Amino acid sequence: MDQNTELTTEDEYRIISFKRYLKAERNFSIHTLRAYMKDIHDFILFVQKGGLDFTKINKYSIRKFIEEVNNRNLSRATIARKFAALRTFYKFLMINNIIIKNPVENMPGQKKCKKIPLFLTESEMQMFFNLDNVKLRDKAIIELLYSSGLRIEELINLDIGDIDFTSNVIKVIGKGNKERIVPIGDSCLFTIKNYIDERKDSGLPYNVKSPVFLSNHILRLGQRTARRIVKKWFFKAGIAKNISPHILRHTFATHMIDRGCDLRSVQEMLGHKNLSTTQIYTHVTIESLKKVYEKTHPRK
Repeated sequence: MDQNTELTTEDEYRIISFKRYLKAERNFSIHTLRAYMKDIHDFILFVQKGGLDFTKINKYSIRKFIEEVNNRNLSRATIARKFAALRTFYKFLMINNIIIKNPVENMPGQKKCKKIPLFLTESEMQMFFNLDNVKLRDKAIIELLYSSGLRIEELINLDIGDIDFTSNVIKVIGKGNKERIVPIGDSCLFTIKNYIDERKDSGLPYNVKSPVFLSNHILRLGQRTARRIVKKWFFKAGIAKNISPHILRHTFATHMIDRGCDLRSVQEMLGHKNLSTTQIYTHVTIESLKKVYEKTHPRK
């Protein structure tokens, strides 16, 4: 792409307005917001390079852009996101009467390639739980990710007041600022309580509005640090996989379904808007299938 091509002041203003729209009306996460803004910025530069005005183009220009994106050898998920960004952008332009015809309307979306999510087996999780001398904070983080299936941003945004130690549930603010209640197990709750008691004994901040997880600088723990913590302890447990908090979310969902939890309940706990998103976890191991078969088939 031509590095000398720049956005006009008017185009910059429209992009800023679009960003405000995504924040205020769509409640996009910071990561999705950042990705969408880059996608739209790239698209406008592509259109300008061809001497066109993005407010006056037709669906053929959209197709040319998608073809150009396809030639970059990007993942299907990335290409699908770029198309979704364009669809949302042109919808915004229509709402604000900047265009009178939507070039993306009625165009088929780009299909994502559904990958089987990477997850840990129960024995691999046990390898972590068998470790000695794990810091209470770090153990509580990993236990909570596995016990509840939280996203990492949901975990670090938890305050002490969000935990109901009596009812074994936590209040979570998920995508789109939607609140949900998620149960957590006794073992996880016990570890969190021990960590918080340790903090109290050390004179560290403790009230209902205090973050559940603190950094070494007595601030709310950051995502990057939390990811490093997860990676560090599974490496020490001898697991060669590249473990991330999201893999623990996959692990939670997979283990719940493998042990008989219904799909709707898993959807609710994960905070998925659509059941189709949760259905990817219906994959089960051959061993699980064999167990179900042996228990249920009359002529096994």
